[in-house]
Parts: sequence; C-alpha cells; structure tokens
Amino acid sequence: QVQLAESGGGLVQPGGSLRLSCAASGRTFNNGGTMGWFRQAPGKEREFVAVIRWSGTSTNYSDAVKGRFAISRDSAKNTVYLQMNRLKPEDAAIYYCVAATERVILSRVRDGEAYGYWGRGTQVTVSS
Repeated sequence: QVQLAESGGGLVQPGGSLRLSCAASGRTFNNGGTMGWFRQAPGKEREFVAVIRWSGTSTNYSDAVKGRFAISRDSAKNTVYLQMNRLKPEDAAIYYCVAATERVILSRVRDGEAYGYWGRGTQVTVSS
C-alpha cells in the first residue's frame, strides 16, 4: 500500500511560481515505478500534467505545461516535485499526486486509470 501526501499549493499571481511536493510512504518504488501529477479545475475534466519514472530517466508533460513546469524526484526522500513557473490563471486547479508501483507504458501515462494510488490533492490558485 502507498500513501501520497501533497503539499505546496497556494495562491500565486499570474507569472509567478510554486513548487508542489508529493511524499510517498508505505512502500518503496523500484526503478520501474511511476509517479506524476494530474489536475482538475472546477467544472472541467481531470487532466494529465506530468509524469516521471522512478528511475528518473524519463519524463512526460502535457502540452499545456511543457516548457513551464518541471517534474523531478528525490529517491532518498521518496518524494516527487512539480516546479511550476510562469503560472497562468488556467493553471488553477486541484493538483493530485499519482503513483504506480510498476512501469506505466508510454501510451498510458496520460490515463488516470493507470495509477493505483492518488493523493488527496492540493489547491493551486492563480489570480491577481
């Protein structure tokens, strides 16, 4: 069993930055494990944001955030980070950390059903 705890959300002005963290506990990942982030804004469907292989060798981003967001992980701390830069009002959402203890194939990384573990979410608000 894996427990995920997100932190780092908050209110930021357009153009600002935030760093989200997701600490995993309960089970360690092997190098094939995958962690990432999804988000959901009010009235909208859940949306893939970014994912990283636990080995750190591969990342994947949605087109909406590519070039502005960066996902990374600290294996010693069992923690994944999402550095969000140049935030826009449309980035406002609840951000959920997700995890799969095995490798998620490339064709499924954007499918929320591929991840067996979800955090409770952290709110990100982008407003002036």
